[in-house]
Amino acid sequence: MNSEISPAFIDFEASSLDLIASYPIEVGVCLPDGQLHSWLIRPHVLWQDWSDSAEQIHGIDRKTLEAEGTPAAEVAHNLNQLLSDQVFCDAWTFDSFWLHRLFRIAGIVPAFQLESISVLLDSTQVRHWSATRQDVISELGLPVHRAANDALILHKTWQQITQHASSQPSSPGHSHQA
Repeated sequence: MNSEISPAFIDFEASSLDLIASYPIEVGVCLPDGQLHSWLIRPHVLWQDWSDSAEQIHGIDRKTLEAEGTPAAEVAHNLNQLLSDQVFCDAWTFDSFWLHRLFRIAGIVPAFQLESISVLLDSTQVRHWSATRQDVISELGLPVHRAANDALILHKTWQQITQHASSQPSSPGHSHQA
């Protein structure tokens, strides 16, 4: 993929990993220039699912969401103002479900398309993604499983993967035969 592209990244944290009852509780976006945006999402009255084990992972309790969260419709509108075209995630199955739940309860349609980070990567980049991501996490020293941090980790991992690919010399003497 062209390393000239500078994509936006998105990450969600959720009430649980249940793909029927869970809902988004936090969303974070890292824009192509590295600017971060995030919102805690106040649970809609119909959203009752809660996992104590998920809370242990992300560290956000339901009382905090109820007191400090932004209404889902406002978060959805903010995302539409911020994003257009495509935005990328690393857990498409979960993130697309939570994006859909957020926008459905808000009664609006996303102004952007959610895509998997994998569509940006070639086979070599895919092989190096996990190790590079771990290096980025260590370098940044940020806690994971908070949406803005995770979106920034995606952004920095993308930068390192594409910088590494563009700095690799092309191998002379190899030709493709039809």
